[in-house]
Amino acid sequence: MKLIESESELRRELEQLGKGEHRVGLVPTMGCLHEGHLSLIRKARQQNDIVVVSVFVNPTQFGPGEDYASYPRTLENDCVLAESAGADIVFHPDAAEIYSPDASTKVEVEGEITHTLCGASRPIHFKGVTTIVSILFNIVRPDRAYFGQKDAQQAVVIRKMVRELHIPVEIVVCPIVREADGLALSSRNRYLNSEERRQAVCLYRGLDAAASFLSSGAEGGTDPERLKQVICEEIDKSPLAKREYIEIVDAETLKPLRHIEKGHPALAAVAVRFGETRLIDNIILRS
Repeated sequence: MKLIESESELRRELEQLGKGEHRVGLVPTMGCLHEGHLSLIRKARQQNDIVVVSVFVNPTQFGPGEDYASYPRTLENDCVLAESAGADIVFHPDAAEIYSPDASTKVEVEGEITHTLCGASRPIHFKGVTTIVSILFNIVRPDRAYFGQKDAQQAVVIRKMVRELHIPVEIVVCPIVREADGLALSSRNRYLNSEERRQAVCLYRGLDAAASFLSSGAEGGTDPERLKQVICEEIDKSPLAKREYIEIVDAETLKPLRHIEKGHPALAAVAVRFGETRLIDNIILRS
């Protein structure tokens, strides 16, 4: 496996590996790799001839007061883990390699899809995400790109961007990887102290309670407001949890639902803070 830090070197290496004749999979990450990231790399290894993992903490998707400066950077360990999962290349550019000093071009998906859920409290976040992902797509020119279901809104937004800009890349969304107690793996979990970590499982318990309530056939089980109440009740059992949002939306459009229809998936999504740490999670609900 090779660690590459410049666009020009990456292009040369991909040519030497036979890009054009072989399929390329890209796994975009901000580093601090964990088993969730590794599951994406393994899937990319199964489906492609060449696997590129980008490790880049993207400044344009962090708002004022967010954790850009303190976001964990563990490149040496990331390279070891990426290689063990099957990566051929780790692309780790400097911010100056990606954004010129006078950069003023942004890629933005407009509308409710980026203003709801996480977009409501992080107004510049998705513009930064779509900009960096489109840059990486232009540099790597992958056949497939891999994202995790934990960032469900991000995946929906990127699929829309790819579709509307006619970018020739297949977006593959892989299942959430969880700890034994249900907590979704996240690089930000390391911010939690021991008591916050113990209570953080309330996100999954709330989502799981909603899925169980829906599948039980109980009265009101297909009512999003009733399901949101079920989630709230479970999360509120953890005194350190401060709810940011709890929403049930269409899984493809992210529009609010009045009723969960049979055969049509809904997305139950939550964001909860434990002190300064913001965690997100979601689950697909099917009637």
